[in-house]
Amino acid sequence: MKRFSCFFIWIFVLTSILPAQEREVKLKVVQTSDIHGNYYPYDFIRRREATGSLARVHALVQKERVAYGENLILLDNGDILQGQPTAYYYNYIDTVAPHLAAEMMNFMGYNAGNMGNHDVETGRTVFDRWAGDCRFPILGANIVDTATGETHFKPYEVLERDGVKIVVLGMITPAIPVWLSENLWKGLRFDDMEETARKWMKIIREQEKPDLVIGMFHAGQDAQLMGGKYRENASVEVACNVPGFDIVLMGHDHARECKRVCNIAGDSVLVMDPASNGAVVSNVDITLKLRDGKVVGKKIDGILSDTQDYGVSEEFMQRFAPEYAAVQNFVSKKIGSFTETISTRPAYFGSSAFIDLIHELQLAISGADISFAAPLSYDTEIRKGDIFVNDMFNLYKYENMLYTMRLTGKEIRDALEMSYDLWTNRMKFPDDHILLFREKLREGATDRASFKNFSFNFDSAAGIIYTVDVTKPDGEKVTILSMADGTPFDMDKMYKVAVNSYRGNGGGELLTKGAGISQDELKERIIHSTDKDLRYYLMQYIEQKKVIEPRTLNQWKFIPEEWAAPASKRDYEFLFGKVKE
Repeated sequence: MKRFSCFFIWIFVLTSILPAQEREVKLKVVQTSDIHGNYYPYDFIRRREATGSLARVHALVQKERVAYGENLILLDNGDILQGQPTAYYYNYIDTVAPHLAAEMMNFMGYNAGNMGNHDVETGRTVFDRWAGDCRFPILGANIVDTATGETHFKPYEVLERDGVKIVVLGMITPAIPVWLSENLWKGLRFDDMEETARKWMKIIREQEKPDLVIGMFHAGQDAQLMGGKYRENASVEVACNVPGFDIVLMGHDHARECKRVCNIAGDSVLVMDPASNGAVVSNVDITLKLRDGKVVGKKIDGILSDTQDYGVSEEFMQRFAPEYAAVQNFVSKKIGSFTETISTRPAYFGSSAFIDLIHELQLAISGADISFAAPLSYDTEIRKGDIFVNDMFNLYKYENMLYTMRLTGKEIRDALEMSYDLWTNRMKFPDDHILLFREKLREGATDRASFKNFSFNFDSAAGIIYTVDVTKPDGEKVTILSMADGTPFDMDKMYKVAVNSYRGNGGGELLTKGAGISQDELKERIIHSTDKDLRYYLMQYIEQKKVIEPRTLNQWKFIPEEWAAPASKRDYEFLFGKVKE
């Protein structure tokens, strides 16, 4: 017994004088976000090669996996199901085959995905089918089933690599009800990001005891209140106000970012956003120092890596060649012809054939008195001649429904006032800008870099004759002269107005903040909604008409013309370069 006791004493002494066991674990995290259907290095809408794409991301990931193997963690931050016809085809046309996005992500070895607002826009049938086809979890800690109170998707994913426990918490912007018709997300609610993060961080710390926590949020960094109650783009607020995150990966706002913020506990948090389309990815190197199995040090560095430098994965292209051919066949179907070329460029400076065509189609489809529409694509063109399915994605970018709503004359004017306040500068001198520009361009946001506000909120109207005085202050620019047929316009009369579902649900706040209609009241103002997306009906209309003659309605203009005309020419050249003579 004595000899036995001496043995244990000896072991204790020996272990106490031996140096602690130390080692390093190296991890790589690669994040994509806002792919928007750019699966192949080809733009099916414009029929040309494209930068970015999952095919290029795969080439980058494969190269990095040579060094990191299973220690490379691949994440997607949402908005992968909408944009290019590749997504549309497998959302709505071929609904029998496994969803192409899921098949590609499985092939690439994604470890987790996150929901984005445009994924929700496809409707529950589509996004639930896609999520079911994914062989990895789709996250959504603040997407809650109203019937059960449980999250509709997994709130977080636990990954273990070389004895290190990593937790990825996923959240979406909660402003979905402001933008999307309830029939697309019926039975779900979208909780505040910061409240949700606090709740789940407590659970994660207590139950998982993680070594590394990654927040993956489909929300940008410029926080604002939407619809009076939804905290939009709160990613940085969460990073700062909820201790525990080592990395916060952003998306949604299509702007590149790579920076550090200090949270309220005094800890540094790496914040990254790879913008859109797979042109760049968030590329994070993590070195963890372990002593006796416990993490005692972290080194986290991030860069934005350009996928163009890695080429296109031939393996990827060969694997998905049949699907490429199917989409190409779909977009190549002729649906009619245009007698004139139309472009969104003139739409920023007055009545334009591009937007007026949408106005005319919306009025014809809805039977409304007045139509609201905006340039959904910053800079696009449809050439005269034969029109194909791919051109419809240029004509109408998003899968919005068409609403017919009841609005008073005053509400119509007030909504337009807010639109032009977002759109135009107040000119104080003849050589001022007529458009409202950002002081600093947004890096990576090529589709929205120059304007201070988003151009998809620049609503003009058809069905009424009006002027916009760019020398007047905000709220005093719009004067409605009459209805388009010359009859009086009445501020107190209730009119039928055609709007897309984004606007009708409160998107851009033109109807809420602008017209003064409460978020809850908007539903009551909807007379009719289409059951399919607006692009579908536009396509049907063009197929029936066969030949479309786009024209400028000239129902509104900027005044005073002696200032507006030269300023428009200057700002056009600022945005798009000189017009070829």
